Amino acid sequence: MLRLFYNTCLHRIIMNIIHLRTEVAFKKTISSCTKTFCMTTTIWPGNQVWPLWQKIIFRFFFIYFIIYTAPWTWINRIPGSWAQNVLQYYYQFMDWCVNTANNGIFHLYKTLIPFNGSGDTSFGWTQLLLFFLFAFTGCIIWSLLDIKRNNYNRLSYWLRIVVRYFVIINCFGYGIIKIFGLQMSFPLLSQMATPLGDFLPMRFSWMFMGYSLPYQSFSGFMEVTAGLLLLFRRTTTFGALVASGVFINVMIMNLSYDIPVKLFSTHLVVMCFVLLVYDYNRVFAFIFNRAVMQCNLYSVSFSKKWMRISKLILKLGFIIVIVILPFKNSWTSYQQVHNRKETKPIKAGMYEVRKFVKNKDTIPYTYSDSLRWQEIIFENDGRRGSIKTTDTMFWQRYRRGYFTYTTDTVNHTIEVKRTNFVMGENIFLFRLNYNMPDSNTIRMFGAIRKDSVFVELVKTNRRFQLSERQFHWLSEYNR
Repeated sequence: MLRLFYNTCLHRIIMNIIHLRTEVAFKKTISSCTKTFCMTTTIWPGNQVWPLWQKIIFRFFFIYFIIYTAPWTWINRIPGSWAQNVLQYYYQFMDWCVNTANNGIFHLYKTLIPFNGSGDTSFGWTQLLLFFLFAFTGCIIWSLLDIKRNNYNRLSYWLRIVVRYFVIINCFGYGIIKIFGLQMSFPLLSQMATPLGDFLPMRFSWMFMGYSLPYQSFSGFMEVTAGLLLLFRRTTTFGALVASGVFINVMIMNLSYDIPVKLFSTHLVVMCFVLLVYDYNRVFAFIFNRAVMQCNLYSVSFSKKWMRISKLILKLGFIIVIVILPFKNSWTSYQQVHNRKETKPIKAGMYEVRKFVKNKDTIPYTYSDSLRWQEIIFENDGRRGSIKTTDTMFWQRYRRGYFTYTTDTVNHTIEVKRTNFVMGENIFLFRLNYNMPDSNTIRMFGAIRKDSVFVELVKTNRRFQLSERQFHWLSEYNR
């Protein structure tokens, strides 16, 4: 009996060990197979079967966003890139397409004004319609040729990547220069001397932003924060939410103050919404305080080692080109702007035109005479200025004539040019001799338009309260 019990127990122990080893081996085999499958197969997140309406919408927006973002042009951002010479043919082709579409299809404008300081030009609107036409036509052809496709999970992944990185580029592009106060500059002396009612809403809003460096820096910090969150897959949803709030504010400001970047800012908002649409279940769960399912639409495992290494190198290169280099360049520009020395020999400030002689005839000041020089302002940067005159020889803006100048301290001459920074205009106007009897008086004489001119300027002590950047924690009354 004892022997039988011993043999039975031993048999059970041996069978359990064999069974245990078999189970462990089986689990290891399954784990190994699963690991091998994951390494050799890229899992693209998304439903395996898409409804027809979803496939049609995706085809349209895929074509439109790829054409609009033009990711093949991003290489231009690399310093010293050779791509500029190659891509110029693409830009020329695109210009030809837009102009041909306007002349042959849309018939909207007689001539198209290209992009300049404004992004809402006739060229921009025609390009927008052309992109819609491309996307609509391409969507129809694609739908007819690929009607049996169940899903576009792979393409959807890459579209999200392109849209996401396009938003990231603009978050850092606009955010970094705002942090250093370089996008909207502090109001010029010429602008302070211009009556408020003469400004257009766009310039008024620009000065509003430029006046306060802390506010502009905060706006830039929020854009950079959105870009940093979008840069990493785990925080992409939060980054899209932050970017949506930031760019909605920009879009509303552009629409409300007639700032000519309406089309572009609207596209950025739409792109942020597209990123959120993919995560709508989790976003709504977060808003309505429900359980949020863990999911990352950007979690894709690449099978080959060279793919993973290439992805890492590309992302590192992107961070260097889009984040580090612009930050370094903006810091350098910030130092140049704020460490600028006082210009010599002409001091910055407002000068009254005490005497204006043309062809030996002294022209007295009268309020109704809009051509006579009434006052001249030399800006703090030592190269720009403006004259209170409506003479079209100068670049006219807000009832003042703007110019740039350079001085030759050896020959005592001042060279004046008509410079339109928006249109890239730089035209020589005249060169005058000057002398300075004292530190507050400048006399200029020479020829303008073949007329002899003598001008005597006297520096005034006019101060603008706006330039004092006042701030008070304690305010006993409303200023």
